[in-house]
Amino acid sequence: MLKSGLKKDITALKRAMKIWREYAPKYWTFAMLRRILQRISGYFSLAMSALLLDEISGARDEKRLIIFAVLTVLGGFIFSVLSRAAQMKENILDSQNYYQYVRIMFDENCKLQYEHLENPDVKLLNEKVDANTRTVYGGLMNVLYNIPNMAEALTELVLSLSLTAAALFASASGSFHGILGFINSPLSAAAMIIVIFLFSILTAKLSKLRQHGIDSALSGVSLTSRRYAAFGSLWGEDMTVFGLHPIVLGEYRRTTLRPPWLKMLENTQMKSGLLDVPKNTAMQLIIYLYVAAKAYMGAFGIGSFVMYEGAINRFAAAIDDISSTITQMRFNTSYLETTYQFFDLPNNMYKGTLAVEKRDDLDYDIEFKDVSFKYPRTDFWALRHVSMKFKIGDKIAIVGENGSGKSTFIKLLCRLYDPTEGKILLNGIDITRYRYDEYMSLFSVVFQDFKLFAFSLGDNVSAGLGYDESRARDCLKRAGMVNKLNDLDTKETDDGKKALDRCMGKEYELDGIEFSGGEEQKTALARALYKDAPFVILDEPTASLDPIAEAQVYENFNRIAKDRTSVFISHRLSSCRFCERILVFDKGQIAQDGGHEELVREGKYKQLWEAQAGYYVEDRKSEDRR
Repeated sequence: MLKSGLKKDITALKRAMKIWREYAPKYWTFAMLRRILQRISGYFSLAMSALLLDEISGARDEKRLIIFAVLTVLGGFIFSVLSRAAQMKENILDSQNYYQYVRIMFDENCKLQYEHLENPDVKLLNEKVDANTRTVYGGLMNVLYNIPNMAEALTELVLSLSLTAAALFASASGSFHGILGFINSPLSAAAMIIVIFLFSILTAKLSKLRQHGIDSALSGVSLTSRRYAAFGSLWGEDMTVFGLHPIVLGEYRRTTLRPPWLKMLENTQMKSGLLDVPKNTAMQLIIYLYVAAKAYMGAFGIGSFVMYEGAINRFAAAIDDISSTITQMRFNTSYLETTYQFFDLPNNMYKGTLAVEKRDDLDYDIEFKDVSFKYPRTDFWALRHVSMKFKIGDKIAIVGENGSGKSTFIKLLCRLYDPTEGKILLNGIDITRYRYDEYMSLFSVVFQDFKLFAFSLGDNVSAGLGYDESRARDCLKRAGMVNKLNDLDTKETDDGKKALDRCMGKEYELDGIEFSGGEEQKTALARALYKDAPFVILDEPTASLDPIAEAQVYENFNRIAKDRTSVFISHRLSSCRFCERILVFDKGQIAQDGGHEELVREGKYKQLWEAQAGYYVEDRKSEDRR
């Protein structure tokens, strides 16, 4: 059982070390070098002090005293310079360690299958990994810092071992009886070694007690993290208008500043800390009396007494540190396993091998063949028996009530999910047989919750680092940003940046560009144009606009998309009536398929159209009465 557990600990540790060697390859080198140099420096000073004291209390040879003093100062200077240089390099690298950890987590998030990004269980697992790291530096961060600590403790053990052995087996000439006789005998050395190891076992037990308490306390950390994140999103107009500050602050203090788990953690740390004090004091007292007794009997001089007493104390401390560090690292295995559980989430989406044919005529056909889909961990069919075809150049609108399956249809088309039943075909071939990246290159999508990033305007349009300036400008102008570009070009920055080089937002640059909501939407549309993909999809990115403004955006985009296949999703029927073909979704199925003039006569489309038209008529009458 122990071997099995130890093997698991070693396997988890080796994987963590491999990760850190990739992301922070130099940190351990300088962290361990600094610690080793400091340990050696300490023993050098201890040995030289012993020589000086022995010389002062003995022959008092001035020449030897001067040599010892010069060597002490010069050696201390050299070790100080070397350790300081290593420490400065270590500090620089250490300042980047947490950001390297964030980078590790970012890289792992980028590998996640889209399904996992929407999975609440996966989000909770991610929060748990983050909470373990931020609260007790558990998981990967624990390994990063405990490896140098272990190296330091082992260095201390090796350096102190020879001096400790010399002290334990040193004996005085003459005859002694009772306790002094026992101390002067070889048996006392064995007894001291046993005492030191017994104290190290006690240290390990106290470490386990502390770790068990920490594990119990941290069970509520994830909940606190979610609450903390929730409080960060509360600030806004409602907070000010309704004067919610006292309520929010009281709840924040109750649930986040002083959560129950924090009190448990404090109690655990306090108890283990208080138990450490008498244990360490007792150990130091035993060592001090033992070495003092040997010095009293004449086994060694006053200088050696200082050296041996310090060496044995350090030997005992090294064993304590090794025992404590091993205990921490073994307990850390559970944190590492949580981290690896997140890293090892399976990507079950089949990645095909066929290349997508690059066609200059953009002749691509898409067919949904009896497609049904239910989201993971649900029994509800989001789509049921959907069959339809469309080809390049089609202008298609997808309409329907909320929850009717519109966005699910797009997620399947873009292969964010695979169908539960049925197939989606591209030019007659199942899309799962194509290389995933090549298939995805066929689509430009502007989602309702599109994101713009705090990079340059040009990078946001190109969706990458680096862009073709003339092409980016053309796409922005086609998306309706002519006036904004001209305005930005006339306002020079201190560093002479052009409009496309300006950073969006002020997170990175104080003179960053701040766009209105409408300008951000146009920038997202420009990004879709820049990709120049055969299929362009707008998934309600203008939902916050009024119906007239939304219809104008869709019609303009339909015009500038030219010969591309355009798919427009909206819950407002009036915005999409210009489309040649309208798909009406209802309860996960395509209820109707046709043009506006045809569909408005009957069925679900007529029902939706009359309901929305009636709303706008009543709204107009209300305005006229006012």
